[in-house]
Amino acid sequence: MLGSGAWSARGRGLPGCAAKAPGSPGPDRRRGGARPAGAGPAADRRRRRRGAMAAGELKAGGRALRAAQVDDVASASNFRAFELLHLHLDLRAEFGPPGPGPGSRGLSGSAVLDLRCRAPGGATELRLDSHPCVDVTAAALRRGRPEPGRPEPEPEPLPVCTQPFSHYGQALCLRFSQPCAAGECLQVRITYRVGEGPGVCWLAPEQTAGRKKPFVYTQGQAVLNRAFFPCFDTPAVKCRYSALLEVPDGFTAVMSADAWEERGPNKFFFRMSQPIPSYLIALAIGDLVSAEVGPRSRVWAEPCLINAAKEEYDGVIEEFLATGEKLFGPYVWGRYDVLFMPPSFPFGGMENPCLTFVTPCLLAGDRSLADVIIHEIAHSWFGNLVTNANWGEFWLNEGFTMYAQRRISSVLFGPAYTCLEAATGRALLRQHMDVTGEDHPLNKLRVRIEPGVDPDDTYNETPYEKGFCFVSYLAHLVGDQGQFDDFLKAYVDEFKFQSILADDFLDFFLDSFPELKKQRVDSIPGLEFDRWLDTPGWPPYLPDLSPGDSLMRPAEELAQLWAAEELDPRAINAMPTSAWKTYQLVYFLDKILQKSPLPPGNVKKLGETYPKISNAQNAELRLRWGQIVLKNDHQEDFWKVKEFLHSQGKQKYTLPLYHAMMAGSKAAQTLAKETFAATAPQLHSNVAHYVQQIVEPLGRRGLPWPRDASASRRSASVPCGPQDV
Repeated sequence: MLGSGAWSARGRGLPGCAAKAPGSPGPDRRRGGARPAGAGPAADRRRRRRGAMAAGELKAGGRALRAAQVDDVASASNFRAFELLHLHLDLRAEFGPPGPGPGSRGLSGSAVLDLRCRAPGGATELRLDSHPCVDVTAAALRRGRPEPGRPEPEPEPLPVCTQPFSHYGQALCLRFSQPCAAGECLQVRITYRVGEGPGVCWLAPEQTAGRKKPFVYTQGQAVLNRAFFPCFDTPAVKCRYSALLEVPDGFTAVMSADAWEERGPNKFFFRMSQPIPSYLIALAIGDLVSAEVGPRSRVWAEPCLINAAKEEYDGVIEEFLATGEKLFGPYVWGRYDVLFMPPSFPFGGMENPCLTFVTPCLLAGDRSLADVIIHEIAHSWFGNLVTNANWGEFWLNEGFTMYAQRRISSVLFGPAYTCLEAATGRALLRQHMDVTGEDHPLNKLRVRIEPGVDPDDTYNETPYEKGFCFVSYLAHLVGDQGQFDDFLKAYVDEFKFQSILADDFLDFFLDSFPELKKQRVDSIPGLEFDRWLDTPGWPPYLPDLSPGDSLMRPAEELAQLWAAEELDPRAINAMPTSAWKTYQLVYFLDKILQKSPLPPGNVKKLGETYPKISNAQNAELRLRWGQIVLKNDHQEDFWKVKEFLHSQGKQKYTLPLYHAMMAGSKAAQTLAKETFAATAPQLHSNVAHYVQQIVEPLGRRGLPWPRDASASRRSASVPCGPQDV
C-alpha cells in the first residue's frame, strides 16, 4: 500500500486548478410548479438556456447545459459545490470468511479525491455519498497546489460523521476547520474498509466456473458504488481515475481502465484517462487469464472458460467496433475488452468502459449470441460518452443505445434480422404495459424520481423500447437515414464526456434541423415532444418492422401448425428450420409458449422433431424450451430445466423458470424446491432472495442481503439477449 505519497497519485500538481470556477447551480425549473399562461416548451427551453448562460454553467461546444441546473435527488452529496478533478483508489483485497470479524473478506485502503471548490461563496464541508457498509476510519485534507522545490503542506485531519439519507445510502460529512474559497484546490484522503455490502459482490469458490478460488467484483449502476468507495455517486459528475490494487497470491485484478500494469508482486496499477461517472468504475479480482481476440480487444475469463471465450469472439468484436465508428464517430476508449464473469453473475452485461462484464451464457459454442455484445459496444457512445445527468433521464442512455444497437445490426445482418429482434422488444414492452397499465407513471421517458426512492426501483422496459421508438420517430422526421446518422455523430461529438438532460438533446436536435424547428415539429398534435417525455403510455409512433415479416411469418405459421389438435407432418416437414437463425428460433418458441399448453403429445413430438432446440446449449433457447416444458407439464424433460438452473445463475433465466415451476403441477413445484435447495449456495444473494420469495413466499429466512439495486438492473426477462444489458 502507498503511504503518504499516495496523496497525489498523478504527480505533484492538480491539473486544471487555474481554470475559472463554474457558477452556482440553478433551480430545477423543469420540476417546478405550473407553467405560466401562454408559455410553451420552446419558450421554456429558451428561458432555461438564458438562465444557464447567465449563471456561467458548464457548456458543451459553447452551448449552456441545462443539466448543470438540476440536482440529483438520489445523491446525498454536495456535488454542485465542487469539481472532481481526479480520483485515486489504493486498496488491498482480502479473501476470508464473510462477516465483520478479524480476517474477514474485504477491501481496505484509501480514496484520494482531487477537488476544486466551485461554490461562489466557498464551502465549509464536503459531503459524499457512502453506505453503512463502508467503514471510514480517518480523513485528512491538503489545501492548495504543491509548488516545485517546496515540501507539500501537512495534511489536516478532518472530523468524520455520517448522516442518514435513504435505505440505499448515507451521507459522509467532512467539515473543514476553515472554509475553502471559490476556485481553491484541495485534496481529501479517506481511509476506509468495505466488506459485506450491496456494491462489492463476494463469490465463494462454488459460485465460480472453476470452483477453486473465490472471486470479487463491483457493480456500480445505478447507485451502488457509494457502497464501494465514498464518492459523488451521481451520473452528473465525471472524472478520471487511477487505482493501485494489492491482491493475494494467485489472483489477478482487472478494472474499467484504458491502461494497466503490474507493479511488483501481486500489485496492479490502473488508469482511466477519460472522465467517466462513478457508476462505471468497476473492478474484478479472481483466477483470471486473457486471450487476444482483435487488434484492440481481449477476452478475460477463468482458465476453464478462456478457450471457449476466445473461439466465440475471435475477430468478432473488431467488426462490431468498426461499424459503430463508421456510424457514430471515433471509439475514444482505447481498448474494448470483455470479462466473462462466473456463472452466478446475475446480469446479462454491464458496459463498464474498456472492460464490459458479461454472463458466460453468451458462450453458446456456435457464435449464435455473439452479437449480444453489440448493445454493450453501442454504450461506448450512448451512456458512457454522452450520459444521462440523472436516473430520471435513463432513456438517454438506453433508448439511444437500443437505436444504435439496431443500426449496427442492420448494417451487419440486414434489416429483416434487425426488425425481427426489434419485434421481440416491442412485444416485451407490450407485455410490460399490459401488466402495469399504460398509464403507470413509470411508463414515460422522463421519470420523476422522488427523494428516498432507489433509482433501480424505477427500472422497466420503457426507457429501452419506448426510448427506441422516440429516437426512431426523430429519424422519421429527418426523413433520410444517412442524414440522421450524421446528426447522431454530431450529437456525440457535441456532448462527449458530458452529462445531459433530454432538453439539452432536443435543443441540439432542433438547432441542427432549422427547417424542422420552423415547422414546429416539437408541437405536432399527439406527437408533441413533451408528450413523448412526460406522458405515460404506448409510444405514439412505432417504427416500421415489416422488413422482418419474411422471418417472422414462417415462425408464426409453424407455431400455428404445432398448436393444432391434429398435427400435419407433411405441412410441418415442408417448413424446415435448419437455416433459421437463433432469433427466428427464439421468436418461434415465444409463439409456441403463447399457445401453450399444446394438445397432449405435441410437445414431446416437437422436441423429437427439433433436437437442436430441445437439446440446445444456447441459453436463450434453453430458457424457452424449459418454459414450454413446464407450461405443458412435459415431465420427461424436467431434468433439462434442472440442469440449466444448475449451470448458471443469471436472473433473466432463473426467475422465469422458478415462476413457471411454481405455477405448474405439483411435480414442477417439487422440482423448484429441490433445485433451489441444491443451487442456493451458488446463486448471487439477490437472486437467491428473489427465488426464495417465489418458492417460499413467507420470507427470506436469513439470506445474506435483502434485495438491492444491483439485482433489479439488467434483469428483465427480455426475449432477446442484446436488450439484457
